[in-house]
Amino acid sequence: MKFFDTHAHYTDARFSEEFPGGSDALLKEVFESGVKYIINAATNIKNSAEVIAQAKKYPGMFAAAGIHPEDCLTLPDIDAEIDALTSLLANKDANKVVAVGEIGLDYYWDKDHKELQTEYLDRQLGLAERFKLPAVIHDREAHGDCFETILRHKNAFGVLHSFSGSPELALEYVKRGWYISFSGVVSFKNARKVREVAEAVPEDMILIETDCPYLAPEPNRGKLNRSDYLVYTLSALAEAKHTDAESLGNTVFANSRRLFGV
Repeated sequence: MKFFDTHAHYTDARFSEEFPGGSDALLKEVFESGVKYIINAATNIKNSAEVIAQAKKYPGMFAAAGIHPEDCLTLPDIDAEIDALTSLLANKDANKVVAVGEIGLDYYWDKDHKELQTEYLDRQLGLAERFKLPAVIHDREAHGDCFETILRHKNAFGVLHSFSGSPELALEYVKRGWYISFSGVVSFKNARKVREVAEAVPEDMILIETDCPYLAPEPNRGKLNRSDYLVYTLSALAEAKHTDAESLGNTVFANSRRLFGV
């Protein structure tokens, strides 16, 4: 079976700290294990350059460039940041950039700068529309505001990564052509709501991801996550949907290629 990890962070320092040889040594193993493609997601402009550089090393790796809502709180000049991101996206083919991300809203860590987070999200969604790229959305405890912001961008499309909202909200996104992505959380014993979402979302609008090095699925919960652990996420997802893992895996793989144009 072939796998497409639609959201990973292989420039994260945890790889070099916990895996012999760091992420590059791990990626050699991963690409030999059935993982065909990986989207390497960025969190700020500096990191966008890093994920682009790493993606260029591997035929099966592509980059998502963008500014995460947590990172935007430490950036002094939004115009300069958006200009820098625009330059990266203008050279998207050479940079192997296939998405704008990860971007979004996060009220779990910060509720005091909602307007700044929203401005960053608005402007980055505008860039996604301009360059006709999918947006990779981070939404943590900001479901209503995130949905309203996305609705303002009629030509935007993309994926809600590691979705944590309700089944009803997921279906509202699906109606508008947005994909819903599931991480290892779907395998957690206490993740009943996530499995309810999985059951509700049509198979042709589902993606899977690791968000590695975080959110490793059972039976590896708490360990360093890696793209070849997608097999466990897919198994848990298939169980939630009462379907066959191989059939679902083929559908999800095709969905991922369709969205990211890979």
